[in-house]
Amino acid sequence: MLLLNQSYEPLTICNVKKAVILIVLGKAELIVNNEKKQIHSVKESFPWPSVVRLNDYIKVPYKKIILTRRNILKRDGHKCAYCGRADLPLTIDHVIPKSKGGDDSWDNLVAACLPCNNRKGNRTPEESKLKLKIKPYTPNHIMFMRNSAGRLDETWKQYLFQA
Repeated sequence: MLLLNQSYEPLTICNVKKAVILIVLGKAELIVNNEKKQIHSVKESFPWPSVVRLNDYIKVPYKKIILTRRNILKRDGHKCAYCGRADLPLTIDHVIPKSKGGDDSWDNLVAACLPCNNRKGNRTPEESKLKLKIKPYTPNHIMFMRNSAGRLDETWKQYLFQA
C-alpha cells in the first residue's frame, strides 16, 4: 500500500492495516482501491486500499540514503558495473582508485564481480580497458521505495515516477 503526502509526494509503503486505520480515523483518504479485493467485517465490506493520501501535509526531512555496501549493490541491481553479470560474487570497486584521488562516494563506488575487479586492479577503467555499463549516481529514497516494494502495483506508477 502506497502512502502519499497531502501534496501527492510518495512517503512510504505500508501495510493495509495501517492504511485502513488512517482512513477510519479521518487522517487519510482513499485515492485508489484494489478492485479485486475487499476487507470484510461482520456487517460491512470496505474497499482494499492501494493508494492512500494524508489529509494534512507532513514536513519530511530530506531522506539521505546511507552509503553502504548493501545499498550500492541494491542501486546497481546486484550486477557487475563492468560486465553486467549477476551470477558471480560481487565486491565494491572504486571507479577512480583511492591511490589516484578517488573517494568513498556514491559517484565513485560500483558493484563489480571478482574477475572484473581483479582485472581492473589499481587502475581507472580507461587504463584497464574496461567500460562502465552502470554509471554510478546518488540514489534517492523514491528509487529505493520502488526497489523495496518487490512487485510494483500498476496503480502506483503515476505517483512514483513523477518524482
